[in-house]
Amino acid sequence: MLWNLLAVYQIAQRTISTAFYTYFENKVPEKQKLFQEDNGIPVHLKGRVTDTLLYRVTMVLRVGGMANAINLLAMASFPKKQH
Repeated sequence: MLWNLLAVYQIAQRTISTAFYTYFENKVPEKQKLFQEDNGIPVHLKGRVTDTLLYRVTMVLRVGGMANAINLLAMASFPKKQH
C-alpha cells in the first residue's frame, strides 16, 4: 500500500514539474526590455492597448463618479420647498 502511494506521488510530481516547462515559455526578458525602455511613456501605460484602455475607462468612471457626488451634494444642500 505504501509503495503504491509513493509511486503515485513520484508520477504526479514528475508530470507536474515537466508539464510546466514544456507548455510555457519565459517571457520575462521581453517584458523587462519593454518596461525599462526610456521612451517617455509612463510605466502604467507601457502595456500598450490594454493598459491604455483600462486607464481611460478608469478615468471616465472617476469623472462620472465625481459628477454624481457633486450632483447629490447639491441636491442635499438645496432641499425642495414644501407648498
